[in-house]
Amino acid sequence: MDVNHLTDQQSMYDIAIIGGGVSGLAAAMYAGRMKLNTVLIGYPPGGVIATTDWIENYPGFISLSGKELADKILAHAKEYEVDMVFDEATEITRDGRCFTVNTAFDEYQAKTVLFATGTRYRKLPVPGADTFEGKGVQFCGLCDGPMFQDKLVAVVGGGDSAAKEALILAQWAKHIYVIIRGDQLKAEPVNMERVKKTEKITLVFNTNVTSIEGSQGIEKIVLDQPFEGKNELVVKGVFIAIGSLPLSQLAVQLGVKTNEKGEILINRQTETNIPGVFAAGDVTDTQFKQAITGVAEGVTAAYQAYRYLGGEFVCTCVDDDYLDCPAAPEDLRGRTE
Repeated sequence: MDVNHLTDQQSMYDIAIIGGGVSGLAAAMYAGRMKLNTVLIGYPPGGVIATTDWIENYPGFISLSGKELADKILAHAKEYEVDMVFDEATEITRDGRCFTVNTAFDEYQAKTVLFATGTRYRKLPVPGADTFEGKGVQFCGLCDGPMFQDKLVAVVGGGDSAAKEALILAQWAKHIYVIIRGDQLKAEPVNMERVKKTEKITLVFNTNVTSIEGSQGIEKIVLDQPFEGKNELVVKGVFIAIGSLPLSQLAVQLGVKTNEKGEILINRQTETNIPGVFAAGDVTDTQFKQAITGVAEGVTAAYQAYRYLGGEFVCTCVDDDYLDCPAAPEDLRGRTE
C-alpha cells in the first residue's frame, strides 16, 4: 500500500477515485494538477491494460507494453500531491452529499467520487488459458493483433464481439478460426457480411475449446469436436471474445443507475444520476472503449468534479449534523436527504 493520508477530520478529500487503471490514474493526475485533495483507491495498479503485451494505438507512442503505458501515467500522477491507496474498495456509503469509501483496512471521506473501476474479461475456463494469458491468450485484437503478423490464430466466441475481433485480426493474421459453440455466429448483419467476404476467416460451429497447449508459447488448441478430421488445431494465438463484465457493483449499491449490461450511465460530462458522482472508462455505457477514450473521460471527470466543488454546495462539515452547518443552504438545514 502506497499512501500518506490523514486519519482525522482533515482527511476529507475533494475527490475519491475508485479504480487503479489508466482512466483513474489520468483523473488523479488531472485532479492533482488542479490542486484538488485527491485519493485514488484501486488494485492492481494499471488495471487490465497492464496485462497487455503491446499497445500500438495510443497517440504519442508508436509501440509500448500495457504496463509501460500504465507506469508512465502513474508516474505522471505522482508528480502531484495525490494519495495512492493500492487496495480494493469494499464499500461506499453516502451521508447526504458526503461519501465514505471503505477498504479492508481503512476508510476515506470525500466530497465527490469517481468510479473508474473498469471491467473484467470473461475468461475461458479451460486448462492453459491462465498459463498463457498475456502470452498468446489475448482479449483485444486492436491492441495485440500486430503481434500475430502472418500467424494462425483462433477467436473464441459466437457473438458480434467475436466477429469484430476476427475482422480486426484479419489485418495481420495469416488465418483466423472462429470457434463457436452454437450453430451460428450471432453478429450484426453488416459484420456478418464482412466476415463472409473475408477469405482469411473460417467459422467452426458447434465446437468448444477444451484446452490450450504449448511449451514456451501456444502451439495448439484442443477441440471437443473434430475439425477437418482432427481434434487439434495448430494456432499461435487465442483471442477470447466471450464478453466482459463491468465492475459496477459498488456504484449500484450507492444508487447509481446502470443499463441492462450493468454499465454506469453517464452524460457527456461524465456525470451520473447522483450529484457529485462521476464515472469514466470501460465501466460506463460509452460505446467505444479504448485506453485513450477512458483517459479522456477520466480527465473530463476530474474537471467536472473541480467545477462541482467550486460552484455548488457540498459537505464542508464532517460530523453527522453537517446539514446544520452554516455553509449549508437554508432550505437544507435541519433535514436529511
